[in-house]
Amino acid sequence: MDRWHGKVAIVTGASSGIGAAAVKALANAGMTVIGLARRAERVQELKRTVSTEAANRIHALHCDVTSERSIVDAFASVDRQFGGVDVLINNAGVSKLTCTLLTPGNGDDLRTVMDTNVMGLVLCSREAFRSMKRRQFAGHIVNINSILGHKYIAFPNLNIYGASKYAVTAITETLRNDLRNEGTRVKVTSISPGIVRTEMIPEGDQFKDTPMLEAEDVVGAILYALGTPSHVQVHEVIVKPVGEMA
Repeated sequence: MDRWHGKVAIVTGASSGIGAAAVKALANAGMTVIGLARRAERVQELKRTVSTEAANRIHALHCDVTSERSIVDAFASVDRQFGGVDVLINNAGVSKLTCTLLTPGNGDDLRTVMDTNVMGLVLCSREAFRSMKRRQFAGHIVNINSILGHKYIAFPNLNIYGASKYAVTAITETLRNDLRNEGTRVKVTSISPGIVRTEMIPEGDQFKDTPMLEAEDVVGAILYALGTPSHVQVHEVIVKPVGEMA
């Protein structure tokens, strides 16, 4: 991670779960980290959980990744305040457990999932690349995918979430091809965890006996991918808890 010391990282969906853990880990590694979230105040609260030195490297910025205007404005603000983005962690993601594909009136919920998990990721990647290209910097884009982006699992009411993660798998390869065609050395990595103990897991007994990863386990995979030499690109990391059946 030495090459990233003092560089700028953006983490989307930074208010909780994997995003919050990534903000802390990258700041501890010496990066300036901007956490994008609708609940930006929760990113600010992360400062209390790290050393003073690391806390000074954490910055919160309001951003709704379902809004192209909000994304463009957030990245422009990072360009103005910090000079640009060197690493992007596309972590923001949602699922809607209250509907199936056939539930009447489900249009808003389905669009929210696709706008967050797919379009938000694409647009953030576009803006990050513009910043990297302008400065001719060989940055790194990390997409937080899912095991559900590689195989269909009939979890109840996950509706269009699996399809959104299949899209991330395809988009990651498309980005990599586009970046190669642009003649850049920007890397793209997909991290695909199994079930992770985050706010997305519904309350109750449904998953009480299910092996789970912790958010920090996924962040370990992110740090591994970022820590590779400049000529090495980690395409895909699948990480699952021991004993998971899926």
